[in-house]
Amino acid sequence: MISEYLVISAATLAAIAIVAAAMLKGWQGWLTLKVRELDIRRPEPESGSGMARIEIADLKERIRKLEAIAAGVDL
Repeated sequence: MISEYLVISAATLAAIAIVAAAMLKGWQGWLTLKVRELDIRRPEPESGSGMARIEIADLKERIRKLEAIAAGVDL
């Protein structure tokens, strides 16, 4: 009797270990997929392009205007 319970327990434990290993492998694959998706969506930085310089100049001008408004200076 005891050996019968031992076999059933060992088989159940082995089945749980196999299912856990398969789920872990699937989880790691899913995480790898999500990392790849994020890498694909990540835009390349535009360093030194003309549009980036114009945008930076525009932002600096907006900051100057906001600082003037905060200081109470009329533009």
